[in-house]
Amino acid sequence: MRAVLEQREKAALMQVEELRAEFERVRAALAGAEELLNRRVIGLEQYLEALAEQDAPAVGKTPVPTAVHAPLQEPVPVAGPRRMVARREDGVPVEVLGPDYRRIMTALDEADGDGLTARQTAVALGWDSSVASRVEGARGRLKRLVERGWLVEGGPGRFTVLRPGPAAAAVQ
Repeated sequence: MRAVLEQREKAALMQVEELRAEFERVRAALAGAEELLNRRVIGLEQYLEALAEQDAPAVGKTPVPTAVHAPLQEPVPVAGPRRMVARREDGVPVEVLGPDYRRIMTALDEADGDGLTARQTAVALGWDSSVASRVEGARGRLKRLVERGWLVEGGPGRFTVLRPGPAAAAVQ
C-alpha cells in the first residue's frame, strides 16, 4: 500500500513540476507580449502627437478650437485629438484633459502636496508598475503635463500640481 501511495505522490509531483514549467513559459510569453504592446501604444501616441503638432495651426492664423463654459468667461482651449494635452491658462478646467491626464491630476491632488513619481503615477492609473514601459508611459504623461503648464517637477522625478499664484506665474 505504501508503494502505491509513494508512486501516486511522485506522479502528482511530476505533474506539478510540469505545470509550473508551463506556467513559467506562459508568464514569460505574456511579459514579452505586454512589453511589445506597451511599445506599440507609446509609438502610436508619439505618432499621433507628431501629427497633431504638424496639423496645428500657426500662431496668429487660425483660432484654436474652443468651448465656452460660462457666458461671461473667455473661451477655453479644448484638446484636439485624444492624445493631445491642452496648455494650461488661467481658468482652464481640468476637464479639457483626456481621461488618463485627469486621473493623474486627481492622484496628484490626493497626494497632499508631496507629489508623485512616475512609478506611483502608474499605480494610480491602475497600470502594472513592474513593467518598465508602463512606468515610462506615466513619466511621458507627467512630462507632457509639465510642458503644458499643469505640473511642476519639483525634484528629480517628483511631480506636483502647479498652484496658481505669483510663484506659478514666474515658473511659466
